[in-house]
Amino acid sequence: MVIRKVYISKERADLRKSYEGLGLLVQESLEMDPLSGFVFVFFNKNANKVKALYWDRNGFCIWQKRLEKGTFRISTLSADHWRINLQDLQIILAGFDISKLPRRADYSNFVIN
Repeated sequence: MVIRKVYISKERADLRKSYEGLGLLVQESLEMDPLSGFVFVFFNKNANKVKALYWDRNGFCIWQKRLEKGTFRISTLSADHWRINLQDLQIILAGFDISKLPRRADYSNFVIN
């Protein structure tokens, strides 16, 4: 599976939801297609639990994590959702706040004419 894009929902979710409920959140809250192959990430109101929903060729997959102590450090989001890359998601899941880390310039989309 190749992860092309990761979207974090700004709205906190009821993580008792499963495939259908999270898919509906993707459609209604994020206004996106859950079958797109993108990863959609939802945090609970206490920010100590996370679920990720994605479509993998022939079915939905859910990944989840619960912290035993502390919370995920999620920066204040300015839109309804936040697009990040897989590396940033890994940093968040490791317990770091990506807004506080020094960033290198990303030239991956740079085109020379």
